[in-house]
Amino acid sequence: MNQQNNLVKPFIKWVGGKGQLLPQLEANLPPEVYQQEFVYVEPFVGGGAMLFFMLSHFPNIKRVVINDVNTTLTDTYQVLKCNVDELIACLRKIENHYFSIPTESERKEYYLEMRRSFNYGLLDKIEKSALFVFLNHTCFNGLYRENSRGLFNVPFGKYTNPTICNEPVLRADSELLNKFDIEILNKDYIFTGEIINTHEDFFFYFDPPYRPLSATSSFNSYVKEAFDDNCQRALAAFCKYLNRYKNVKWMLSNSDCSSVNPTDTFFEDLYEQFFIQRVEASRMVNANASKRGKLTELLISNFNNKQTKNKINSDRLTINKYESEDSLRHIHVAVV
Repeated sequence: MNQQNNLVKPFIKWVGGKGQLLPQLEANLPPEVYQQEFVYVEPFVGGGAMLFFMLSHFPNIKRVVINDVNTTLTDTYQVLKCNVDELIACLRKIENHYFSIPTESERKEYYLEMRRSFNYGLLDKIEKSALFVFLNHTCFNGLYRENSRGLFNVPFGKYTNPTICNEPVLRADSELLNKFDIEILNKDYIFTGEIINTHEDFFFYFDPPYRPLSATSSFNSYVKEAFDDNCQRALAAFCKYLNRYKNVKWMLSNSDCSSVNPTDTFFEDLYEQFFIQRVEASRMVNANASKRGKLTELLISNFNNKQTKNKINSDRLTINKYESEDSLRHIHVAVV
């Protein structure tokens, strides 16, 4: 991996981001992604930790489809891909002004002013994307949350020295996005099913809003429309629909509700015909020290993860980088 790829990482913070879980997710990928070209689909792209990991490690991805219901988020991905210079210039201007403000109270006022502009201002996509990144890095805990009117309402974060314009990361992410044929959708996730055909192989990774573990952990949706149990059931029905296609593999992350309440077997019942396992989700910060590093999540798939591990370990396949010759891409699979 070259130095530019080493800089690739999510350019925004995101609740439920998969950065901590990437080793476990990688260990449970279907064997097909190591052996052949495939289409990568992420219907709930969020902060993009899994997206940037897949693009960095699998040059055999033929094309990419990402989706999210958050219009500003998908617009920001589009701006990052197509207008990174303008985005950086706009962010740099905001950053310079923010750090020229001497006191925390005045910075809070500026934050609130920018939040009002984000919610009510007549902005073009580049300006709104820059404000989106700024608010994400200066708001409380990097949350994105909308009220019932669809307005961003997260309070000021009181950070001493937030990273507002991380130019190296923005450029590395933009460069990586432009290496692939990528389609960015802003629809209900179910529309990602329309891309399926019979002559390509597909891998879907689902990272939906998690089902709350308890009544006190009820934040499971960052836009005004809640993702409730009926939405979870609809998603399971969509996964069952995808399972009709032999050329489609999918993997889904969600909360491990039965680890907190053994009688709550919601997901075990919902996905009983599929493969369900638990993975440890490392957490750097938790108010309860006994729970740090011990939270588990569910990883559900329509392929046998144990067979995946055995296949990779037995073949020890490594995928070398594609080489371009007259715009054609060739894959070299080496057995070591």
